[in-house]
Amino acid sequence: MYIDGEWLTSDSQFSVSNPATGEIIGHVVDGDATHAKSAIEAASRALPEWAAQTAYARSAHLYRAHQLMQEQHAQLAELMTREQGKPLKAAMNEVKYAADFLLWFAEEAKRIYGETIPSARADQRFIVQKQPVGVVAAVTPWNYPISMLTRKLGPALAAGCSVVLKPAESTPLCAIAVFKILEEAGLPAGVANLVTSNNPKPIGDVFCTHPAVRKLTFTGSTAVGKQLATACAPQLKRVSMELGGHAPFIVFEDADPVHAAKGAALVKFLNTGQACISPNRIFVHRSIIEPFLATLTSRVATLQAGDGFNPANSIGPLINEAAIAKVDRQVQDAVARGAALLAGGSRLTDNGLENGCFYGATLLSNVTPDMLIYQEETFGPVAAVVPFDDEDDVIAMANDTTYGLAAYIYTQNLSRAYHAFEQLHFGIIGINDINPTSAAAPFGGMKESGLGREGAREGIEEYLETKLGGLSI
Repeated sequence: MYIDGEWLTSDSQFSVSNPATGEIIGHVVDGDATHAKSAIEAASRALPEWAAQTAYARSAHLYRAHQLMQEQHAQLAELMTREQGKPLKAAMNEVKYAADFLLWFAEEAKRIYGETIPSARADQRFIVQKQPVGVVAAVTPWNYPISMLTRKLGPALAAGCSVVLKPAESTPLCAIAVFKILEEAGLPAGVANLVTSNNPKPIGDVFCTHPAVRKLTFTGSTAVGKQLATACAPQLKRVSMELGGHAPFIVFEDADPVHAAKGAALVKFLNTGQACISPNRIFVHRSIIEPFLATLTSRVATLQAGDGFNPANSIGPLINEAAIAKVDRQVQDAVARGAALLAGGSRLTDNGLENGCFYGATLLSNVTPDMLIYQEETFGPVAAVVPFDDEDDVIAMANDTTYGLAAYIYTQNLSRAYHAFEQLHFGIIGINDINPTSAAAPFGGMKESGLGREGAREGIEEYLETKLGGLSI
């Protein structure tokens, strides 16, 4: 752990394993509530001096961290593939994405503007100033174990906040590597602190109840996000929640079904389907469903699962046994209820995969609303295709979920695209675009997919308070 500028060791440790092989790849300090309190106290002590630094000084630290992350690009990606399992090419892309957040918020640090407001009184002037919210507690997920750190650390540090971060228990080694970069970048002691733990609940309890913590930012499941937000409510802490998704992918009858199927294959199986913006329900107009399924079936057939260090493999492991069980439960339920299994549908144990958590790339057609996979987030390599006939019906089906993170539209009709964009109740919508994300673009959901936005200029606002001054002159 990294607290108050010092790396701490302990006899109490937990092991970290490679989900592709089951091999133990490291041991990490197993922190507890006492460590969380110590880290918060260190962040609280460091806050005044860090907040008082100029925006240019804080920016310089982030620029340096960006430079170091670029220099260590290959090593970080290799570590991610060992610890999280994603193919090395995907890991390389994530490290670049993570570095982008450091660069973006290094620049945004210098753009925290105030304003003056005219008054109705001749002897009065109003001024508005932005100030850091205070100590920030951050909880990050395992599916993007480096970029989700910088997406929170970047804006918090740029705003002048100090931070205590708890990474996912499955991927603490990536977090340690990021904090070593922050240390090398010269960040003052106590400004950024890392608490690792195999038991997240005591750490989360401290984050939510400690009076020095003024904001909690969390990326993870909707169920846990609700618990954390509820626990923060008595102290009225600021919260940002980036939670689950159940993304629809709508292919209208005027779309090119081959082009749409290629896009669906790329985004559906990205990170083995373990992404909150991964499409879960693929709605295809009945008039073009046959060429769409033919292309998607051929694409799925080329997806090879295995160790991420083999460039021939495009499907990595699921994160653990529980993930395997959830995906298989949804697939078996769908087949039992009448879905057609066109590819995959089972765990992979041949060709040296028996010690990993691999599930075959799976394609289901004729999926209906009574099936679990239609109702629940999957977080795995399963494409579920649903036929539709009417535009209004498919918009209603797409919106018929408590989630509201991402959605996708394929159409060649500008009017239809704009209408669907306005009618869909989702925070991020790709229109003939499977990658509607960037450090410069706001990321976040509606409904039970979260609160607040990350990235873009909105991202830094989440870590700022607005202070009004009324001057009588």
